[in-house]
Amino acid sequence: MNRRRISILCALLCLGFAFHGHSQEAAPYFKQNCTSCHTIGGGRLTGPDLKDVTQQKDRAWLVEFAQNPKAKIDAGDGFALKLQQEARGVVMPTVSGMNAQLAAALIDMIEAESKLPRSQFAGSQISDRPFTSQDIATGRGIFVGEHRLANGGPPCLSCHTARGIGGLGGGHLGPDLTLVYERLQGRKGLGAWLTSPGSPTMQPVFKNTPISPDETLALLAFFEDEAKRGGTDDSPSLLNFFLLGLGGSVVGMVSFGAAFKGRFRGVRRSLVHSENEKGQQ
Repeated sequence: MNRRRISILCALLCLGFAFHGHSQEAAPYFKQNCTSCHTIGGGRLTGPDLKDVTQQKDRAWLVEFAQNPKAKIDAGDGFALKLQQEARGVVMPTVSGMNAQLAAALIDMIEAESKLPRSQFAGSQISDRPFTSQDIATGRGIFVGEHRLANGGPPCLSCHTARGIGGLGGGHLGPDLTLVYERLQGRKGLGAWLTSPGSPTMQPVFKNTPISPDETLALLAFFEDEAKRGGTDDSPSLLNFFLLGLGGSVVGMVSFGAAFKGRFRGVRRSLVHSENEKGQQ
């Protein structure tokens, strides 16, 4: 009987330590994975402001939704569909490492932060001053890599393109960013994303090399200008790349043919000369 009690006590202690561990992880996890789309008391970004979210839905629903948002939407859940509509069709991704215990710890943390005069997750302060032509030029320089990021991060051009940047048009690992300013609803939403990128590709890259506030503002100026110009068609860049590759291939083939032809003539001339000498002998 004593052994049984000891076993139960040990199990409860293990569960307690595990829950405490998840509680300790909640704040850094939220900062790394959630602040690009959510604030706590700072207003809406791509996703809703989570202040007092437990007053809108019960904990069990929130824990289930956090683990698999798409499943709730696919099941036709009314509140989940409403969230998707308010996010203009954007579906919250299933975040890496999420489980029921961590979701519960995050909800506890959100409740606690909601009671504060100002949460640490109220969002970054983005200047609302008008952008200048210099801001736009600096942002474009950062995008294409002419201006190196202060903390050593790669230029946007490595993975993204935008209309009118010239050259081969940038990378295509990530989406075209011509209208990202509009897509993420302006300075606040896009600024939050640049401050703490939430995608699986960008997150590990910029975790230790964050974009500085001044760099963020310059990029916002560039993206706002791109959005004003409009359009997302990067086909000219792809066409230029194709034509450049085709032209290079043609030049290479012509050069190879000329070199081979010259070499062939040289070998043939040597053979003919050798045969003539034998005939004379």
